[in-house]
Amino acid sequence: METMADAEPAKAKPRPIIRLGLFLISHSFIVSVACCAAGVFALLLLPVLAKNTYISENALMPGSASPMMSNDDVSRARMFVNKVVSFDFKTDRSSIGIQDLVAQHITDLGGEVNFHKFLPQVNKFNPLHFFSSPDQGIAQENYTCSSYGINTVGFIRAPRGDGKEAIVLVTPYNSVKTSMGEALSLGIAYSIFSLLTRVTWLAKDIIWLAADSQHGEYAAVAAWLREYHTPSFDSSGRSLFESNASPTTGRKRPNDFLRAGTMAAALVIKVTDGSEKAERDVLNLYAEASNGQMPNLDLINVVNYLAVNGQRLRVKVEKLESSLDSWWLRSLAELFHKLGTVARSLNPQWNFGISVAEYIEGTATLASSLYNQALGVPTGPHGVFRDYQVDAITMEISAKRVANYKNRPNELLLQGGRLVEGVIRSVNNLLEKFHQSFFLYLLTSPNKFVSVGVYMIPFALLVAPLPMVAASLFADSTRRISGMETKVTSSPASSDIPAISFRSWRWLHAAKTVFIVHFWGAVVTLLPHFLSLVQDSPPLTNLLSWIILSAFILLILQAILGSSFSLLHMNRTQGMEWTLLKSVTIAAACTGLCIMSVINFATAELGALMLVPMCLMARPLILDAKAKTLKSFIRAACNVVLIFLVFPPVAYYLWKGALVGLDNARVGDFWNWVESLWTWNSATYIYMCMVHLPCWVLCVHTLVYPC
Repeated sequence: METMADAEPAKAKPRPIIRLGLFLISHSFIVSVACCAAGVFALLLLPVLAKNTYISENALMPGSASPMMSNDDVSRARMFVNKVVSFDFKTDRSSIGIQDLVAQHITDLGGEVNFHKFLPQVNKFNPLHFFSSPDQGIAQENYTCSSYGINTVGFIRAPRGDGKEAIVLVTPYNSVKTSMGEALSLGIAYSIFSLLTRVTWLAKDIIWLAADSQHGEYAAVAAWLREYHTPSFDSSGRSLFESNASPTTGRKRPNDFLRAGTMAAALVIKVTDGSEKAERDVLNLYAEASNGQMPNLDLINVVNYLAVNGQRLRVKVEKLESSLDSWWLRSLAELFHKLGTVARSLNPQWNFGISVAEYIEGTATLASSLYNQALGVPTGPHGVFRDYQVDAITMEISAKRVANYKNRPNELLLQGGRLVEGVIRSVNNLLEKFHQSFFLYLLTSPNKFVSVGVYMIPFALLVAPLPMVAASLFADSTRRISGMETKVTSSPASSDIPAISFRSWRWLHAAKTVFIVHFWGAVVTLLPHFLSLVQDSPPLTNLLSWIILSAFILLILQAILGSSFSLLHMNRTQGMEWTLLKSVTIAAACTGLCIMSVINFATAELGALMLVPMCLMARPLILDAKAKTLKSFIRAACNVVLIFLVFPPVAYYLWKGALVGLDNARVGDFWNWVESLWTWNSATYIYMCMVHLPCWVLCVHTLVYPC
């Protein structure tokens, strides 16, 4: 006769991965503290883990050919610059414009030329722009002729090409009053154009866009690219902004809007006046585009290699100057330097270490890269090219000789021209678009970078506790209320099936609250569209109106939808409902951060630094007040401080003060910042309104939850 133990089936043990998950959930507090601390430490360690840049695409071969630019090209460019500088905008504007001057020189070199008229960009908020491709633009009839901007576009058809690919050179200048730096940038492009009209090795067409920046550099380039890719037509079928006539003399041109092939790369050339104390000229590189997009790293590597080794320029990328003199950053650098020394003493092959000065410079550059990418706002007119999947950067030559240009006129033109020539020769060698190197990276210096596989580690460590804590809270809440529900399930009028259903779907009340708040966040996202319709309203008024309307709408939604759903015997377990609310809130925050990390990692990283501690520590204040212990008092104080610091306007001023300073800061600056985000279609605005703000409201709701 079999025993009862033999008759019963053996209970299967859970798999190791399940046992590990249960262990992590049961020790969620320790895991959360360890992961958050490790995430912050890993973020500070990124400058140490940065690697030297290298050129992945062998076909680029930078510096393999000797420069062909001669003194004759430079002399012609010098004469062209002198004409631009001496151009009298008041007397000559009626006879010949600066656009005609550029077009005439392009034609004399044998290139094709046409003009492109465009309207100034209207600063109008449209929420649908966040989810669509670059718009075609809307022509407005009430603009006068003088308000039009006119781009001059020159073309060189490659003798060895088939017209399917092109390289773009962009030189922004103000047609109303051209400065010396803008004239020099036009001169550098003209010297390159003069050279490329004679070479036989050119396999890609060359486009020179002399962008009229009287309405802004970005607007001029964006209007031309919009027409290049998606032309706008009127009712008669003619392009709205095509112009085959001279803007000033009215002379007819034989061609309408000209086009070349697919753009392989774009270079924006600018010249600014540098410091007289500098030992040599400086080349500043700007690469950030909208929503944290970056060009292929090979393009930056080629420019950096040719500038340093070919033209002896000092290459710089933007850094946060305010952090260079920070005492805590210097202390941290000394700590990592000592750790590196200890690591090398244990094993000489461990290349873990960095000098104090290098760590400070790397951290300042990394912070600037994170900040610019998180804003989602381009750092120059090159940013518009990334919207069309074209790799582009801005090369800004900061020359100490701009003011003394007449004394040494040829050196700057020769140096800048040969640099651009070398980059064009490298891109000209490509048989396909940039693809070998990284598109996702952070720069710590012009020749060091942090790849996506490394910089995702701090974010993963910060976000890792969220699903574990959410599961732990859900399990803890279910376990605590199950005893109180036993009386309901054991009554004669009850059955087992309704009891299981009631226990399983109890989280829906918390999910409903979270859904209402996130739906409110979507409504808040659209409110500035209506506020922007009010003309000449000061920023402070708009900000206060936005806050008041948002609070009023939240109260209305809570009144309409808040009482439409109720659970049986809710009053018996109301004290435990805040754990379910916190669990669903943490799950929503984790989902939002993970989605944002795919769109813009920098925004998700900075958002995780704020949201994760706030969501993990949120707890009803009344419970801490009843405990009357030092631990509960400290926890309550931390919750109140975090809620205050993470409120979006306060967080904006804190980040701005820490990164760029708070000089002449005003309360209405937050509205101006938000306005700039939607002007540039930055996804950071969507994240702030639909993820960050709803999670903040839910954490406030958790703090004031009645227990």
